[in-house]
Parts: sequence; structure tokens; C-alpha cells
Amino acid sequence: MHILDLLWNVRPALSVSVMSANLMSLGADILQLENNDVRLLHFDVMDGHFVPLLTAGPLFVKGVTTTMLKDVHLMIDNPFEAIPLYAAAGADIITVHVESGIHVRSSLQRIGKLKNANAEERGIARGIAINPSTPLQAIEPLLEETDIATLVAINPGFPGQTFYWDTVVRAEKVRGMIAQTGKNILLCIDGGVTLENCGEIGSMKPDIVVSGSAVFENNAVVKNLDMMRRSLRGEQQS
Repeated sequence: MHILDLLWNVRPALSVSVMSANLMSLGADILQLENNDVRLLHFDVMDGHFVPLLTAGPLFVKGVTTTMLKDVHLMIDNPFEAIPLYAAAGADIITVHVESGIHVRSSLQRIGKLKNANAEERGIARGIAINPSTPLQAIEPLLEETDIATLVAINPGFPGQTFYWDTVVRAEKVRGMIAQTGKNILLCIDGGVTLENCGEIGSMKPDIVVSGSAVFENNAVVKNLDMMRRSLRGEQQS
């Protein structure tokens, strides 16, 4: 099955950040996510230049063994040359930032031409991410080359921030842009998602929500996943 069919079939989906897991017991945490039907594992790749933090690269992505789809978010300068490395590492989704350089369209086109290292028939989904301070018009000409539009709801690379609520308005505007294309483009919300605000974020009807610390909060992964999924589906909590 193609990656886009897989993604449409599981929405609304949580993409759980691997960097929020306990890296000393990563295998056990990943198994717990898999056993609770999490379908997307999110990798925040930061280079210390595009954002202040420095995280893991393609070797880490490749080294993580999982049945989940690998959702790779490149928060790096000029990602064009790095993209094949992450495809070879097993990325099922590769997201680049509209702010990351002058070759963003070429980067998206490159992703679309690469084979999926896990299963060739899947393909690789192309994501475009936009920071909260960047005008939305920046992504409009790129949507024709895009499968997933990601609204980053905090300033990336700065820990401890809260969700920017103007993302609600931005999401509506992006939906309008997507409708103009006539394409089936998934909407993703990334950043600042908590157990407390997940219901309000769910009312925005995102297709994918990226979350890390909320899933692992208090070591109550099963309970947290259930609560967050119910919230995203708009179900009343018991």
C-alpha cells in the first residue's frame, strides 16, 4: 500500500516523538507504542544552525528498529543534499521547512523521486513545515509538490514553550489553500501539544498531531494515548 493511503486510513493519527522516550530503554518504549497501535514515530532532526538544538542524524533514524512508519522532520539548513541519507535510513515521511533555504521546491521534488528503503511500493510522503512567524503565503506555491502541510505551533528548537493559539486561524487558512489545489493534502499540527489542550487541538480536525512529552507523561503511556486519541476524535472523556 502506498504511504499516502496508509496515512489517510489511520487519521487522525498521533506521531510520537522518539526524542521524548527514555533513550536508555528505547526498545521497551518503542515496543509499548507498537503494542498500543501507534503508527507513526517522529524524528526531530536538528542541526544546531537552523534551530539552536542539536539532535540525531540518519544513523540514529536507521538504527531505530520499529514497525511504525518513520516520520522524519528535518529542521536543518539546506536539506537538499541530506534528503537521500534519510531516505536510505528508512524514512517513510520526510518534512522540510519552507524557511530552510532557496531550494525547497527542489527538495520536495527530490523526496518524491526517492524509493522507500522499507518497501519500494510505499513511496515517501513529502512534507512542508512552516514556523509560526512565517506568513502562510510562503507555502502556497509549494503545495503542488506536497503531501503533508505541517503547522509548527511553537518556535522550533526552544524547549518549554506553550501552544500558539493563532495556529487555529492559520489552520483554517491552510485548509483553504489546500482546497484551492484540489489535492488531498494532510494537515499536521506539531508542537506544544499537551494532555490538557489535546481536545481543543482536536477541534481543529488535524490529520496528524505530533506529540512527545504528553504521551510519556508520568510513565502512563497507555492511559495518555487513550485520552489523546479520544480528544482528537472529539469523544467525551469518561
